[in-house]
Amino acid sequence: MKVYSGSEIRNVAVVGHNDTGKTTLVSQLLFNAGAQTRMGRVEDGTTVTDFDPDEIERKHSISSAIAFVEWKDTKINLLDAPGFGIFIMEAKAAMRVADSTVIVVSGVTGVEVTTEKVWKFADEFHLPRAIVVNKLDRDRASFPRTLEALQKKFGKNVVPIQLPIGEEKDFKGVIDLVGMKAYLYQADGSGKFDAGDIPADLKSEADEWREKLIEKVAEGDDTLMEKFFEQGGLSQEDLIDGLKREIAHHQIYPVLLTSASHNVGGHPVLDAFASMLPAADEEKKVEGKDKKGEPATFDRRAEAFASALVFKTFSDPFSGRVSLFRVYSGTLKSDTAYWNTTRDHEERVGKLQLLQGKQQVPVSELRAGDIGAVAKLKDTYTGDTIASKDHQITFDFMRYPEAAIAFAVEPKARGDEDKLGAAIHRIIEEDPTIKFERDAMTKEFLISGQGQLHVEIVVAKLKKKYNVDVVLHPPKVPYRETITKPADAHGRHKKQSGGHGQFADCKITMEPLTRGADFEFVDEIFGGSIPRQYIPAVEKGIQDARVKGFLAGFPVVDFRVRLKDGQFHDVDSSEMAFKIAGSLAFQDAMEKAKPTLLEPIFHVDISAASEYVGDIMGDLNSRRGRVEGVDAEEEMQTIHARVPLAEMLTYGSTLRSITQGRGSFHMEYSHYEEVPKQLQEKIIAEAKKAKEAQAAAH
Repeated sequence: MKVYSGSEIRNVAVVGHNDTGKTTLVSQLLFNAGAQTRMGRVEDGTTVTDFDPDEIERKHSISSAIAFVEWKDTKINLLDAPGFGIFIMEAKAAMRVADSTVIVVSGVTGVEVTTEKVWKFADEFHLPRAIVVNKLDRDRASFPRTLEALQKKFGKNVVPIQLPIGEEKDFKGVIDLVGMKAYLYQADGSGKFDAGDIPADLKSEADEWREKLIEKVAEGDDTLMEKFFEQGGLSQEDLIDGLKREIAHHQIYPVLLTSASHNVGGHPVLDAFASMLPAADEEKKVEGKDKKGEPATFDRRAEAFASALVFKTFSDPFSGRVSLFRVYSGTLKSDTAYWNTTRDHEERVGKLQLLQGKQQVPVSELRAGDIGAVAKLKDTYTGDTIASKDHQITFDFMRYPEAAIAFAVEPKARGDEDKLGAAIHRIIEEDPTIKFERDAMTKEFLISGQGQLHVEIVVAKLKKKYNVDVVLHPPKVPYRETITKPADAHGRHKKQSGGHGQFADCKITMEPLTRGADFEFVDEIFGGSIPRQYIPAVEKGIQDARVKGFLAGFPVVDFRVRLKDGQFHDVDSSEMAFKIAGSLAFQDAMEKAKPTLLEPIFHVDISAASEYVGDIMGDLNSRRGRVEGVDAEEEMQTIHARVPLAEMLTYGSTLRSITQGRGSFHMEYSHYEEVPKQLQEKIIAEAKKAKEAQAAAH
């Protein structure tokens, strides 16, 4: 296997909405370039980049994968990313390490939700991009309609460099407007074609579109503009050079055409990727942070010191944990020690590999610009930088979004808690958008993800891959109880039996505190009515009782207890007796102090296009939400509101429905406040019912 330099490498993230044929396009390109002996199909699970059992079963990508082709003296690394919104961060991670992105659009459905999202990611990473309009063989496919939608959404820099020959089931080839050739494909899916003159009935249309392309290329360069006016056009060399430059500078987004499933148009796409998309060393410098954490710029050449960014981790049944990385500078060598600059420790890098899906191709070294993998790194994870110890550069990776939905999770088999924790942490290494934690208030284990399907896929993986069966429940809302007025109370514990008896007596005053103050205990005993050694026991009895709650089994908060008076017996009093007396005094006080339920209120920020704001605000009102303001930013608006957590447990799916998947939200805890009376009665009744059911079960 040849070792490629940055000028010969193209790193291309293949992204777009789900079901636009991204994985099939990658299969088409692999087959046409000779990297596969047959073209893989999503339908029968034979594609190179959908190799996970869940992907094969569900027939769509769940995580990004890499494959490569060697084409006309270039190595094209294809990062195939999923298109479902819940896996969008996989696409973003792939784009973070790419030098260009190819956005795949269906010729039937045109611009969709994820199309817009990945376009914004490309803006964020300043990536040149091309557009591949796929599925032009399908019923109702239309190139003119799709082009119009693309230009309306992304501007007039979206420029076709190909035209279709035929449409729908008669789509059989493409006209290359740069080389002015027609590629007519055989109908058998072999990818064989005849390259020749443009059909006579399409020649005038092709001339017209080529003229538009030349004008667009000339617009971006004063020298070319002068030539255009002097010569009435551009030479072929000027056109190709200008087009490549305009693509690199984001002034042209070229549109290419295919039917990947019928293997039409693959070869011109490969030609375009190799000749027009920027090389991996196009930028001669790379930005990162130095050892002190200060911004710094470093040389990218293969002769410079080595540095690489780990952008993905997955678990392989044979190799263990596999780390995918992009080499940003220098040359990374097999069986060499490097420094993990993110975690500040030495990491030994074993055998380097190129990945063709899950197939591993061993290599001795990888030069700046290339993408590879290594197995069994000891303590290096997604987002970490490894570099030469004497040149400690660190790269920023990206922030992952907050989880959109959480479920309580418990193993079906008793004693599997440790097994569950270990398995989920392995999954989190592969997918950092998953969160797993124990709720300190409800004592439940919570698993959180970007949507219900996301969590369900994790549950399926736990069973298939790690042999851990779990049950999901909606998470409990951590309600609290408190009091609304002061009360005096008395607790007396007296028990006589043979031998020593039990005796303790205490009098307390309970009074409300401000929200968030939790609990205070004040000892106001004078004259020894309760001996010093028993006073902590009274507090312990109250603490134990308040954790168990009074109304509905939720902890009681935001109150003060003053221990005022009491009695004891020289022989029969004990710590245990005063602990019981304290809990009895607490119960007496709660009955008199007008207890009430509190619920957590969250601050919620919801971002969506302005057209959805009215529906979102109406929905928030139905959830007892209070809208506090709206910030407008270009086409997007952000609504700020405070909403009870109880009303937000399944909000992710509702927001997706309202905004057709275009909305996002973030939640943070704000404060506790009183639950409306009619809802309190329902919560208390449900808690009582659950307690009775639990008692009956035992």
